[in-house]
Amino acid sequence: MQPDGAPAAVTWSVRKTQNEATLGAGSIDATGLYTPPNALSADSASVEVTAHLQSDPSRTASETITVTPGFLQPLLPENAALAPGGTLEVSAQIAEVDAGTVHWNLSDGTTGTLSEPSCLRGKQQYTTCKMSYTAPSTFSALQSVRIIATVNGTNTQAALHVLLNNAGVNSSALTNQAAQTGLIALGASGSNDGDYDVYKDAAGDSYVADCCGGTLGALVEDTEHNQFILSNNHVLAESDQGRIGDTIDQPGLIDDACRPLSQQGSTVRPVGTLRYFVPLATNESNVDAALAAVTPGAVSSDGSILQLGQTGAGINSSLNAAPPVAGSGETLNAQNLDGLRVVKSGRTTGLTCSTVESVNLAVKVDYYKDCAETQPYYTKTFTGQIGIGGDSFSDSGDSGSLVLDAANAQPVGLFYAAGTDGNGNGLSIANPIADVLTELGNQSGSKLSIVGGKTGHAISCLSYDNNTEAAALPALSQAAETQAKNAVQNAAAEIVNHEKGVLGVVAGESADSPGEAAVIVYVDKTRPNTIVPQTIAGVRTVVILTDAQSVANGTAPRLPASTAGIQLSAGALSSAAIVERENASQFFADPAIFGVGVTQSRDNPQEAALLVLVDLNKAAKAMAPTVGGLRVRYMQMHRFHVTKSKSAGARPLQSMKPVALR
Repeated sequence: MQPDGAPAAVTWSVRKTQNEATLGAGSIDATGLYTPPNALSADSASVEVTAHLQSDPSRTASETITVTPGFLQPLLPENAALAPGGTLEVSAQIAEVDAGTVHWNLSDGTTGTLSEPSCLRGKQQYTTCKMSYTAPSTFSALQSVRIIATVNGTNTQAALHVLLNNAGVNSSALTNQAAQTGLIALGASGSNDGDYDVYKDAAGDSYVADCCGGTLGALVEDTEHNQFILSNNHVLAESDQGRIGDTIDQPGLIDDACRPLSQQGSTVRPVGTLRYFVPLATNESNVDAALAAVTPGAVSSDGSILQLGQTGAGINSSLNAAPPVAGSGETLNAQNLDGLRVVKSGRTTGLTCSTVESVNLAVKVDYYKDCAETQPYYTKTFTGQIGIGGDSFSDSGDSGSLVLDAANAQPVGLFYAAGTDGNGNGLSIANPIADVLTELGNQSGSKLSIVGGKTGHAISCLSYDNNTEAAALPALSQAAETQAKNAVQNAAAEIVNHEKGVLGVVAGESADSPGEAAVIVYVDKTRPNTIVPQTIAGVRTVVILTDAQSVANGTAPRLPASTAGIQLSAGALSSAAIVERENASQFFADPAIFGVGVTQSRDNPQEAALLVLVDLNKAAKAMAPTVGGLRVRYMQMHRFHVTKSKSAGARPLQSMKPVALR
């Protein structure tokens, strides 16, 4: 610090560490931001950073930092379902070399049992620890259990969500990640055989530094009955960087230590060759899709997808593979959106179920030339997309999964990207299946259709999110509370009228824009069509249907009763879509906004709303409560990922083979 209080100019350095020399001590930039090493050689390491005064380098100040290892990726599998007595193996990988331990426990301490853990360690590999969880032999109802993994007894934790069910369902993404023999089912791990990054070490020798992969989603055929594997462009064609004729592997390189077919020890097998892809870097396309011609004798010709069928025999039997309904799928509308549950079977999170939270969604998605996402390629704006709610529906690596109607196995869309706020709220996006088939058909010069069965069938609906319930809202700031109270004073005189159905008003908070003040308006539940203004004195209103007695005795709810998904009329959806199209470009002029779509208001579930996605790392210029006569619901989250996991952790060692997920 200079005498006038201004920061002094210093040069930073990392001087001492207990970490093994080959692993390094990390780095520190000119601003003093320290980045730890990619891995440790012990359970913890002390690192000394020093600041040298630029005007007098002999004057220094030092600080010792204690570095502990973390998880390299989520626990595998990321989620699972077990029937009574079922057993599941769980693994954790930590950023520690030739040392380290993972401690396991159950969140409730009693439901089920854990086996003795084992860890695999080595000087040239990260530490991987495994154990098995066995569900109770009996339980009375659906239960959720969380298996907690802790690194070396520190506060660094990761959790696995297990659904215990009496329906006999055993489900795990390990099924989707495994190498298959014989004719493969889709929903499986897969990748372009050349989708990896190559670097050079200090000696100038090349090595595979990381690799990509995703999901081989479904089988399609043209009018001549030629069959193709359907997935995303960024999975099969490396975001436009691939070439027609490239080999497509199963499992993907990410599930075989990044070893392409040409490398000794590789266990992947060729199942297709890249044949068609819709280019991303153009305004003329609106899907992320590609096709690989099936290698003869490699893929089940009935279009079966992993885990879409019924459960097999035996305590630990997994869900069987089954085909979707053949044809062009179903288009979402007011009739089928109401009560709709959608499922997908993908490489990373396996079989998951959720609800559609947005339609007519316009989104910006960033694409890269490399797996490490260091070489930007193109930022593409998609329109008319499907937004699927929940943080656990998908993760990177599920890209290319077919999204289906859980009630009848009709294809709905093709999943390609997801984002999260890191606190359990997320959104997955999918291209409508009709658009996918049309644009790929334009590339192939033939009409395309999904390969599958003639009749529909129900698919097990495994929901790992609580997105069917209203989430708890953050506490309001003092300023917001004051704003709400002032607005209530205006509202009381302005709109409270029992004869017109408005029973009362109180200060509250908005569910459409968490953290914002709101006026809670209580409406007689026998008069649900009572008109309530969307704002009062510039403050949002929250409309709750209740009765006069509940308002009088203070037991009326603070949030509207709501059901996940969209329950709106065709007219409301159509009108909202017009407002979305008219205002999307204005929203996108703000660099913090990367998505605009149609959704249902959470402040008044009887109304449509615009869903606006705001970059969690940027401040929006404005967050208007209404636009074009519609309420605006804001969701702050990280931008969509198509390559690196939304839970990506430390960067890996150069001598090892980390992965980037598609």
